[in-house]
Order: sequence, then structure tokens, then C-alpha cells
Amino acid sequence: MKADAVKIADGVYWVGVLDWDIRKYHGYTLKGTTYNAYLVFGDEKVAIIDNTYPGTSAQMWGRIKDAFEKEGREFKIDVIVQNHVEKDHSGALPEIHKKFPEAPIYCTEVAIEGLKKHYPSLKNAPFKAVKSLDSVDLGGKTLTFLEAPLLHWPDSMFTFYNEGGILFPNDAFGQHLCYPAHMRFDKDIPEYVLMDANKKFYANLITPLSKLVLKKFKEVTDLGLLEKIKMIAPSHGQIWTEPMKVIEAYQNFATGKCKDKATIVYDTMHYSTQKMAHAFAEGLMSEGIEVVMYYLHEDERSEIVKDILDSKAVLFGAPTIYDEPYPSMGDLIYYLRGLKFHRTGLKRLSIVFGSMGGNGGGVEILKKEVEACGFNVVDTYELYYVPTEEELEKCYNMGKRLGAKIKEM
Repeated sequence: MKADAVKIADGVYWVGVLDWDIRKYHGYTLKGTTYNAYLVFGDEKVAIIDNTYPGTSAQMWGRIKDAFEKEGREFKIDVIVQNHVEKDHSGALPEIHKKFPEAPIYCTEVAIEGLKKHYPSLKNAPFKAVKSLDSVDLGGKTLTFLEAPLLHWPDSMFTFYNEGGILFPNDAFGQHLCYPAHMRFDKDIPEYVLMDANKKFYANLITPLSKLVLKKFKEVTDLGLLEKIKMIAPSHGQIWTEPMKVIEAYQNFATGKCKDKATIVYDTMHYSTQKMAHAFAEGLMSEGIEVVMYYLHEDERSEIVKDILDSKAVLFGAPTIYDEPYPSMGDLIYYLRGLKFHRTGLKRLSIVFGSMGGNGGGVEILKKEVEACGFNVVDTYELYYVPTEEELEKCYNMGKRLGAKIKEM
């Protein structure tokens, strides 16, 4: 397949894949993504950093051949860098190894086992395990490796092109966006689109690792690398030419810096719980609080958690059915339990509410689940059947009180 490489710096090319059609990944909704791979041409050697999802390599090979033609170099990859085991970044590794069997594969010790398990054909491949600050000289261009365990898998590492100041952090700082190949940089798309995608990526993939994010920032700063980073080239989405913009966003996310904002998530059977949700929203808004509303009949979890990330409060509403909370809430609760939002250093405030028609009890069960997810439940309200005007006014007042607490945080 013929496809164009994109030069991002002297002797450095994006040779990734545009996945225009993907709509769900990891239970995450998206309108396409990219699997970013990069070629670095040294005077003596050429390195490829990461690759693409299995079955999507035709684009990548087209771009690789174009890059070699543009550089006027023999078609030969000398060094393979595998920052991460996950298949969307390693799926073409067996193909690359088959074409260039002598090229060593640089990755962490943990990654070697994982890559062999994913791809049995790599059993005898020439792996080279690296540790932080190990490097490889390409001739005038040096790649330095930095282990990054659990950012976001145990095998993860970052690669830094020293002379060019380009950080290749794999999934870190990525976004699931798919713009045309020639629009590879942050400045090529609207900033609000970029930062919203960045927030969604962090919320869904990085949130439980927030303490490790801060630890890694400290390590990078102590090593004197932070001020050397001029560009961040992640494995998904746009390349950051203003690296401090995304670094500061990650610092804010990791330390629980939030807006005066509340996210309301609810489901309903006969619209009683919906009426309560809307009344809570009115009370919150009366205090000047930004409110975002999600209806689980229609909305999905990867968008919900994006708004939870910068909210100081989250309200959960579910009717009782068979003496239990409405089951759609269970999907979100399991997800939130894994994401561990309290690890951002902030226990977000919460109200749990709902309507019931029999013995009730769903709200109390949901309260315990919400608390187990790391939220601070400050109030609950369960009412019988359809709310009266007086009961809706109580919801309004509860929302108003919560709004006052939000502004005090």
C-alpha cells in the first residue's frame, strides 16, 4: 500500500496507521484512533519505535518505505524499540522481525516474556533487556530508555531521543483521535478537541495510576530531563509541540484539581428517578455549580468518567428493582471500582438517590458500592413511587447544600 511518511524533525518520521473506523476499544468509545510508529535515522543506524495493531500494517510499511526514499537510504531497519507489549503497539513486531531478523529488539525485561507469550514466533528473537538510562547510539542520534512500570502496563518504558529532545512515551500523553496524516501535531487541530480527548484518555486509562504519574514526573525532573523535552510523540493521536501543556494537565489530573462542577449519573424506569436528578441539578446550579448530566439508558461509561475526572461531586441515581439498584448502574460501579478516583488525592463528594415501589433498599446498597469506589457519600434520598412537589423541593435543597460544600473545597 502506498502511503506517505510525515517528517516531524530532522531525520525523524511518523510512520503510523490511521484507524478511521474503530468505534470501541477497551469498552471506550471513540471516532477512530492512530497507532503511532516512528523512524529515527541516525548516521549509521535506523531505529523503529513501536508499530501497529495486528492486520493493519500495510499503511505502516507504505510510510516506512516512503521515509527511506525521502532520506535516500537503503531499506534496512537496524534497531527495533518496543516500548509496550499491548497489541495495538506490537502487532506488527513479528513482521518487522521477519524482515530484519538481525535487528535487536530493545524493551524491558518484563516485556520480553509478554511479547513471547503474545507472539510465539519471537521465541528466538534477539531481545535486549534495558533499564533506565541505558541507551543505543544510532550515529549522531542517541536513544535513552526510561522504565515506566504501570504507566500503564508493568512492561512499559519511555524512549528519549536526546539530541532532538523528543520523548516517545507510548500510551502516556496519548489521545484517541484520527485526523489526516499531514495533521500530526497539536497545533493542527482545535485545542478544545485535543484537550478533551486528552482528558478522556487520562480518565479511562491513567486515573488509577495517578500516584505513579507524580512519581515519574519527579524522577524525570531529578534526572534533568524535563527541561530537555521539546516534543512528546505518543503512541495515539496528536504529537505535542508544546509539551508543558499536557504535562501540566496530567499534574492537575493526578492531584485532583477540579472545577466547581458536579456530574449526575442516573437511570430510571418510569421517570421518577429522572425527576429527582433534574431537581438536584437545579439546586446545584442555583449555587453556580457546573452540572453535567448522564442518562444510563443512552450514555456510556467512558464519557461519564471523563467528566468525573474534573468534578468535585458525583451524584448517583437508580431506582430499586427486585430489592436491588437498577442493574445498569452495576456496569459503571465495577468500572469506577477499578479506576479508583480517590488515588488522585481527592475524595469526591457524592449523593445517592432513587425511587422505589416496594421495600426499597436499593439506595442503601448503592451507597455502600459508591463508598467502596472511593467517593465520600454525604447524603442519600430514597422516595416512594412518583416524587411530589415537596419531595422535589427537598432534592433541590439537597443539591443546593451540596453546591455550597463544593465551593468550600
